[in-house]
Amino acid sequence: MELTSTTIPEGGTIPLAHCGTRCGGHNVSPSLAWTGAPSATSSFALLCIDPDAPIEGGWWHWAVHDIPADCVHLPEGGPLPVAAREWRNDYGAFRWDGPCPPPGPAHHYVFTLHALDVPTLRLPTDWPKEWARELVLSHSLATATLTGTFGRRPR
Repeated sequence: MELTSTTIPEGGTIPLAHCGTRCGGHNVSPSLAWTGAPSATSSFALLCIDPDAPIEGGWWHWAVHDIPADCVHLPEGGPLPVAAREWRNDYGAFRWDGPCPPPGPAHHYVFTLHALDVPTLRLPTDWPKEWARELVLSHSLATATLTGTFGRRPR
């Protein structure tokens, strides 16, 4: 599978519009598209995690599941497909919350799309993120990643 974005180049800087409002951004979710999913795909799940954050498992910026198997694109700023559901991110919200790391070296933001073997995960919204991630991994047929970076200058 391949995951691409018209708004975030692979390995490049995430545009300010997609960053958190605390960093001067507009918190707009990026455009994402994918190709090459296995024929047995029944749905997709998308996770965006900052592995450079000083928290075990990284900082979750976005988690979406139950994306229909016939979906191949999430438009910039949404909306998500009707069937799709969002988990609570590490900001405590059910939505995209863009990068806003502390001043210092740039952080990496890893978008991972999972092709899943089930049409729905039936995931309770109050499950811890570690359990949610394990559930996704247990049903994953294939993955594709896209990584962007964002940093703030030290004061």
